[in-house]
Amino acid sequence: MQVPRAGASPRRSLSSAAAAAADTPKRPGPAAESLHATAARALPLIPIVVEQTGRGERAYDIYSRLLRERIVCVMGPIDDSVASLVIAQLLFLQSESNKKPIHMYINSPGGVVTAGLAIYDTMQYILNPICTWCVGQAASMGSLLLAAGSPGMRHSLPNSRIMIHQPSGGARGQATDIAIQAEEIMKLKKQLYNIYAKHTKQSLQVIESAMERDRYMSPMEAQEFGILDKVLVHPPQDGEDEPTLVQKEPVEAAPAAEPVPAST
Repeated sequence: MQVPRAGASPRRSLSSAAAAAADTPKRPGPAAESLHATAARALPLIPIVVEQTGRGERAYDIYSRLLRERIVCVMGPIDDSVASLVIAQLLFLQSESNKKPIHMYINSPGGVVTAGLAIYDTMQYILNPICTWCVGQAASMGSLLLAAGSPGMRHSLPNSRIMIHQPSGGARGQATDIAIQAEEIMKLKKQLYNIYAKHTKQSLQVIESAMERDRYMSPMEAQEFGILDKVLVHPPQDGEDEPTLVQKEPVEAAPAAEPVPAST
């Protein structure tokens, strides 16, 4: 039940109210408002792409146009709004084809654990192979989504950063409530460790040690750790079958020490 606002005018007649409603422009539905609100929070300006079709011009916002190419963007902090949009796009792309790959571009500092796990579970649930791409950063839950891509299809651009750490949170209230929250976050911590161990092929002991504090990695270090598979410079060019990969720089051997003459 809503409380009337202070200073509200008396109730109008039914006819006048209907006339006013007819003159009022219709607002977009809640789903459209959520999409535009989330995009506006991430980027103040959303480019519009205009295409020529047989029926004339057709305009798309840039994210809808990328969705046609089976590209999903996970940009910014991961919360329930972002999770709902990403999950909806994944399910839509699976309904169109459950065999074609889906490309997920990640630039995220992390966010809410439950929202990230909702995206993760959907990635594992659908049948499509999922290519993950790190652009900028994949930290916290962002790194988990990066690692959750299909084997051999987890990528990063060369100047990105990857970070893993244990979950954090806070609790307040009665002592019993705080104990319940502490028990829950410890369960989430163990659950996340198992997920990282599954996708990186590292032992739980290695995962626990690496995630005890913030662990920042370059793309090459993340590749060695097992979070991603390839570090790319650019996509395949004309006449190429494979993209250009970043090669690990060889480590030069230290010069041999000169023998020291024996003293008498």
